[in-house]
This record gives sequence, C-alpha cells and structure tokens, in this order.
Amino acid sequence: MIAEIGTDIPKSIDILRNGGLVAIPTETVYGLAANGLNEIAVASIFAAKNRPFFDPLILHIGKPNMLNQLVSNVPQNAKKLMDAFWPGPLTFVLPKTKNVPDIVTAGQDSVAVRMPNHQTTLNLLNKIDFPLAAPSANPFGYVSPTSAAHVFDQLGAKIDYILDGGNCTVGLESTIISFMDESNPCILRLGGITKIEIENIIGPVNERIHQNSNPTAPGQLDQHYSPFCKLKELKNADAENLQNSTIVFYSPESNIHQQLINQKEILNFQALYFTENNTETQAASNLFSILRDLDAKGLSEVYFEWAPNEGLGLAINDRLKRAMTKRD
Repeated sequence: MIAEIGTDIPKSIDILRNGGLVAIPTETVYGLAANGLNEIAVASIFAAKNRPFFDPLILHIGKPNMLNQLVSNVPQNAKKLMDAFWPGPLTFVLPKTKNVPDIVTAGQDSVAVRMPNHQTTLNLLNKIDFPLAAPSANPFGYVSPTSAAHVFDQLGAKIDYILDGGNCTVGLESTIISFMDESNPCILRLGGITKIEIENIIGPVNERIHQNSNPTAPGQLDQHYSPFCKLKELKNADAENLQNSTIVFYSPESNIHQQLINQKEILNFQALYFTENNTETQAASNLFSILRDLDAKGLSEVYFEWAPNEGLGLAINDRLKRAMTKRD
C-alpha cells in the first residue's frame, strides 16, 4: 500500500493510536512519527528508516506539562530556554522517567524532547495523550525531507500516511542541548537556534557535536544527511577540475562567485545557489532541497562553497561536513 498525502488530522491520530506511522510536518524537517510510549510502534520507525537502534530518537510534545510524564527534572536554565524558544527548533536532553521506553533512548538514562513550531503538528499533538517519537522521515543517513513529496518519494511504500503541512520553513534540524549535567549544559547538535542565542539567555555553554558510535543524541554521526552525489570543496579547486562542472555557491554575492563568474563562459560550469538573497535563513531552508536535487539531476559530483562560519552558517556547515563524508 502506498501512503496517501493529505491534511486529515483525525485520520493521522487514528493511525498513531493504533500503532501506525505518520509523517508529520515541523518547522525544521518532516518527521516520521509513532506513539513514543509504544515500543512496537517505535520499532517500526527504525525498520522503515533502516535506522540503527543505537541512535536515539526525539520525543515531540504539544504542551510543556507533558514533560512531567517524560522527564524527572527540568533545571532552571532549561526552563528559561523553553520559555524563550518553545515552540521552536530547540531540543532538550534531560533525565528520563520510567515511562519512556528504552528503545526511544537507545538504553540511555536521558531522553530528548522538543515542542515543534508548526501549527498543524501542534494541533495533532494537543489532541493526543502521548508524545510522538519522530526522527526525520527519510532512509537513515540520507538527506532530510523538507516537503511531503520528499517523504513520499522515499518512504511512501513503508508508512501509513503523510500529513502535508507545506514546505518546512527552517530547513535544518533542531539544536540539541543536554542538561544531564545541570551546571554544564552542552550543545550536542547545531541547528535552528544558534549558540549565541542560547548563551544570550543562560550564559556560556559547551559543544560536543561529534560521536561516531553510541551517540547521545541524533545527528552526531560523522556520515549523515548525505546525498549519493559526491560533494567537493570549491575552495582551492583547480580551474581544470571546474571545467563543465556544477557548482553550488553560497550566494551570488560571495567573493568566490564574483571571482569565478567572469570565467563562466570559459569554464562552462552550471551555477546553483544555497541562497539567492544572501541570507542564512534562506540558505538553511534551501539546503536539503538542493542536496536532493543534485541526486535528482543524476550528478556524480558537485563542488560547493561553505556558508559563512557564523550564526546559522555554523549549522549549515555542520550538515555539509557530514554530507560530504564518503558513503560506504
């Protein structure tokens, strides 16, 4: 059976209550959702995505009071960040309660929780009495989906329904911050909320964004978010290699674009852009769609320009580093 794409929230709820899988829209990417307290339903997420069980999931809630059944302690600084950024692309790793199945947390004593900022999914979440486990709705390791069509193309035959909420506005997964050590909060994944925004609320925080085995949060593996097309750094590439190539520039205003555009007719390259208007928010929103389009065009390799290494550009570059890691 091929999943239907639609906007039927009651149908989605009925499927979820019966242990099924529904792709849901969020502001970051589309998630593959199941009842987060139903071990069998959660196991079906791993099966549909071919996701390893050592990689923990994020639970999604619609109201802060649902935290009470999922986590045993919410430090004061975590509450400050929730007040500032929820609903939104910020996930908290906190001590879990016994209500949370081990399959959700990869057997760890912590659980990742967030409240997405998408009205369709908030409407759904606020009509059910359980959280939704919902990693990105794509085969494990591939580029995350930012539209219902992306989900349908790759998981349409493996899930029950795709709840269409339009294109994702942020386009990067949520930032993940751990409060397992209350006195030493630590960012485990860069995402839609920047480190500077967090530090403006609670002061300095650390980072630990790479763990190649037994990750403590999603998105920490070295190879992730990867198209089949091989990504190569544009910086320092020889002109001979750029002949008849495809280049994804950060924007038309970038210095390297200005340098190379004068040679476009000689090098005969095709130019694409992460952002046409030179904004990090547009670059973040476009990132995964562009990576998917490279595969759709059948390209074997592409040169790309890094984003400015600040603000959301740090998260964009994090995804690009993982995306360019060689597939097995």
